Amino acid sequence: MKRTLSTLPMAIACALVISMASLTWAPQARALTTPEIVESSLSTQCLDYQVIGFCAWLYCTAFGCTVRTSMRVKHYIPELVVSSYENTGDNPWSEVAMLSPPTGNATGGGRATEEADSRHSNTRFKNTDAIGHPGGAVFYRMLSSFGYSCDSEALPYTPYFLSTLDALAWRSSLPEMAYPEALTPGMREMGSVGDLWSPIYPRSGFVSQPHDYKAAATTAQRAADVVTRNGQPHVYMPLAPTDNPNAGKWAPDPVKEGDPDTHKWQRLEPNMSMSCSIFPDGGERHQLQDPGNYAWALWRPYRCCAVRGQELLYFTGE
Repeated sequence: MKRTLSTLPMAIACALVISMASLTWAPQARALTTPEIVESSLSTQCLDYQVIGFCAWLYCTAFGCTVRTSMRVKHYIPELVVSSYENTGDNPWSEVAMLSPPTGNATGGGRATEEADSRHSNTRFKNTDAIGHPGGAVFYRMLSSFGYSCDSEALPYTPYFLSTLDALAWRSSLPEMAYPEALTPGMREMGSVGDLWSPIYPRSGFVSQPHDYKAAATTAQRAADVVTRNGQPHVYMPLAPTDNPNAGKWAPDPVKEGDPDTHKWQRLEPNMSMSCSIFPDGGERHQLQDPGNYAWALWRPYRCCAVRGQELLYFTGE
């Protein structure tokens, strides 16, 4: 006689039903959306708006010259969304994930562990993307309420760094594995004694770090280190503006680990934060199920003043 579900023992039938339901209702990985990122740019703590001095300008006409002054300000601007994630093509910022599909030279991610009585090593690989922050108009609308403000050259949604396109350097560590920064202990390392996260060099996707959040943060820091400099041995588009005092603008120095005068990080995924800090940031308590996908906004400090003459004579403030 043909057996049907109704003829099976009740316990087996219930187990099948529960199993099918769990497949149907299994929670999907959470995606970070553009509206959420835009909303995060309204952080006044990250903005850190300050009046730091004034600029003195020489203003000349046919009738003579005078000195005019303008207020000099400093504040941070969200320039990039830096995502660090496990599997190629799985950028947690859902609307831009299509920019980094698997390619012939970049087809996966993952980790390798060595198990003994204790874990001796844990090498993780993270894909990393640095894409122009979408906050734009909303951020500058908020900023206008503070008075005079600076602007950034960063373009929204622009891919400044995609690790899939930089597969040779990001996956092989060449040529940076032979750089002095990579060979000298204590040189260019993120963290401090007792809380050392990882060296910055070689700037690749491989990190010897058992903690998934710290590994992801390390690759985000490495990508920012590359993008904010010119002439690096990687495939990327630089975001490295220079000072232009005669236009009343002083750009930040390239990102340097542990230096808030060059950058700050705002955690976007997981558990979006409305505050900023530098790594180490204590964010390891927010680690996702291992392994996970993470994202941060990179904020960088600008100084500027309104141009009120043909030549800048001097300025005050840091």
